[in-house]
Amino acid sequence: MIELSVHYDFGSTLCYLAHRLMGEMADDLHELGLALRWSPVDLSQITGWPRGAEVPEVRRRNAARVAEELSLAVRVPRRWPDSRLAGASALWVEDQAGRERASAWRERIWSAAFEEEREPWGAETLIGLARDLDLALDPEGVRARLEDLTRRTQLAAANEVTGVPTFMLDAWPFGGIQSRQTMRATFQRWIQRRS
Repeated sequence: MIELSVHYDFGSTLCYLAHRLMGEMADDLHELGLALRWSPVDLSQITGWPRGAEVPEVRRRNAARVAEELSLAVRVPRRWPDSRLAGASALWVEDQAGRERASAWRERIWSAAFEEEREPWGAETLIGLARDLDLALDPEGVRARLEDLTRRTQLAAANEVTGVPTFMLDAWPFGGIQSRQTMRATFQRWIQRRS
């Protein structure tokens, strides 16, 4: 299997849509021999977007348009959250419980944020969501991963990641999310070039 790194931020509607689409494409990814390696970053650190600020209407409409084009339902939030603890929690869960549990954790956070209209950004909410998966989230362990999240974000920015989701096709950052057919064709061409 070829590992493909995907940079994401839990606060991003487009990342939620990418998560959903990649889930629908599980058979395609397996057939292509691809394994996604989801890597959290702090988009505010990359873009300078203020945490808690209202998302401009043009961006909200764009996210809704992408969701409609992908035939995916989503609730587009009005404010950009401070998603750093959620990102750090994903690092902690993967480190403590492995990739499979980290995958379930990403699903739980994205479902809470974009389907249940909850705000999984604070420590207490994250602890409650972890209980849904029989995970005992360690708040101090999560906070300790904030430095790792910052380091990963700096590295992503140095590798020309300017937004999320970004699929790292070797040194080429492929940003955004497209149709299933486009994503499959892009991955297939990338794999062929690597041979």
